[in-house]
This record gives sequence, C-alpha cells and structure tokens, in this order.
Amino acid sequence: MASLDTVRGDLGLVVLYLSKAEARDKICRAIQYGSKFLSNGQPGPAQNVDKSTSLARKVFRLFKFVNDLQALISPPAKGTPLPLILLGKSKNAMLSTFLFLDQIVWAGRTGVYKNKERAEFLGRIAFYCFLGSNTCTTIIELAELQRLSKSMKKLEKDLKHQELHKYRMKLQKSNERLLALIKSSLDIVVAVGLLQLAPKKVTPRVTGAFGFASSLIACYQLLPAPARSK
Repeated sequence: MASLDTVRGDLGLVVLYLSKAEARDKICRAIQYGSKFLSNGQPGPAQNVDKSTSLARKVFRLFKFVNDLQALISPPAKGTPLPLILLGKSKNAMLSTFLFLDQIVWAGRTGVYKNKERAEFLGRIAFYCFLGSNTCTTIIELAELQRLSKSMKKLEKDLKHQELHKYRMKLQKSNERLLALIKSSLDIVVAVGLLQLAPKKVTPRVTGAFGFASSLIACYQLLPAPARSK
C-alpha cells in the first residue's frame, strides 16, 4: 500500500511537471536539438524531426514575450547594482523581442505571413536577440555569483547556528546561478550555430549537442521542488 502511494505521488509530480507549457517546450527542445545532432545538417528522418519539432515549439511560445515585457517594466530588486539592473533590462528587452519576432517566423513558415524573405530576415534578427540575451544572462550570473561568494565568505567567518539556514539558502542560490550560467553559455554557442557565425567550428552537430545539453538543464530547472520532510 505504501509503495502504491509512492507511485501515485511520483505520478502526481510527473503530471504536475508535464502540465507546464514551459516544461513541454523544453522537452521538445531536447528532441529538436538531439535530432539536429544526429542529422548533422544532412537530409533524412532526423532532420525532419528537427524541423517539425522546431515549428511545433513555436506554438508553445505564442504571446510568451509578454512575460519578459512585464519583467522589463517591473522595478528591480532592492540592492541590485545599477550595471546589473541595466543588463537585466537589456536581457528582458532582447528576449521579449526574440519571442515576438519568433511568432512572425512561425506565421511565415505556416503560410499565414506571405513575405518569406522578410520572415527569414526577422528570424535572423530574432536569433541575434537570443544571442544578446544569453550574453547578458552570462554576465549577470557571473556577477551575481561573485556577489554571493563574497556574502558567503562573510557568513563563514562568523557562522552561528541561527545563520546556518541563511548560509544554506545562499549556497543553494549559488548552485542555481551556476547552473543558469552554464545553460546561458551553452545557448550562446547554440545561437552562434543557428546564425552560422562560425560554420566551420560550430557545425550543426555541435549546435545540436550544445542545444540538447542546455535543454536538459532547462528541463531540470523546471522540476518541482522536493517536498520537505516534517
């Protein structure tokens, strides 16, 4: 009976996870870039999966640009240095632009928007925005990790029992930011590959490998928080 309850609980977490559009999008992203890695840009079933999944993912991102638009106009957290605020707002602006332009690309590929040349041009601009937003994210995470490191060192010098929880929270935050840093760094390579800025070094297979890895990280980041034992 206990094992059945455990299975039910696990299935409940799976249902909760898959109920998120963001989670389904990241799973599809892993499939997309895994297929890109397998195809290496060559025609075949893997490339067909890559292209069809790429188009399907755009549906998950319809009107998603509103999220970053809201973050753009929202006040920053107290105590955040001005350079980080500017970087954060730049990231939000570029990511929102990427997601908005991506909808036009989707409309072009489905035939709703007839000007294919314009759609392709806007698609390249979108990828540059994606590259810029991930560059900003990388710089932000590096700076925040440095700030956290200084704060943790200060706590370590005078670590008391009542401050242990605070220290653990900062350590967890540091790990989360490190993971975000790795993901954004991987996505920079993905953007370079999609834009073909270094086609000899960043091949479709390299793009697929890095995209698959960053997608797995994104899937992990969306996992429900484990229940705390009472």
